[in-house]
Amino acid sequence: MNPASVKQLDSQALEDLGRATLRIVHDLKNQLNGLKLYATFLRKRLEAENHSLEERETIEKMVGGLDRAARDLSMLVSYARPLDLRQRMGTDLRSVITAAAHDPAYRVSGPLNESFASDIGTVPLLGAFDSQALAEAFSALTREAFNGARPSDKQNLSMHARKEEDGSPRAIVEWRGLTARPAGAEPGVHSAFARRVVEAHGGVIEFEPKTIRVKLPLTE
Repeated sequence: MNPASVKQLDSQALEDLGRATLRIVHDLKNQLNGLKLYATFLRKRLEAENHSLEERETIEKMVGGLDRAARDLSMLVSYARPLDLRQRMGTDLRSVITAAAHDPAYRVSGPLNESFASDIGTVPLLGAFDSQALAEAFSALTREAFNGARPSDKQNLSMHARKEEDGSPRAIVEWRGLTARPAGAEPGVHSAFARRVVEAHGGVIEFEPKTIRVKLPLTE
């Protein structure tokens, strides 16, 4: 078999593996969502019957864990899908940032209600953006910011945005106060998805030990 045929075979095998994996991910997500429903029912029963605080905290952690796992699988599905950007001129990035900073669904511990400070200023950040895709990407980075954070560090997490005039104008969006990543640690699927969306907009993502930084081109 010549090298070209081997390469084509490997490519086909990878495509088949990808499709099979995606089906498995869908099935796992559905099973986790079902388990979450049972766990939520059990939590309500424990509350109604006034069980001990320890028992209720245990089931709360179980619900939170199932929820996080289901969201991770959902993000993996989103990452596997082809991007279909629908960019609109004159979209103000600040509205997208605000939605991501205040989306409680992407918190990753306890009852998912941690506060998340944001400073986006008053200067419009206008560009050709797909607001829905970027909102998903920014929410994914918010989740990445919370992921692995120690309880004492979570209150220091914040989100910032500004306009940078450096040749051509750019929007700089930062997640600050992250728990320092171990040396050589690779970003997770949430960051990989966000990078894909940001780069499709002509932007870049930079990962530092305690900061995530997104740079996006502006049109005005």
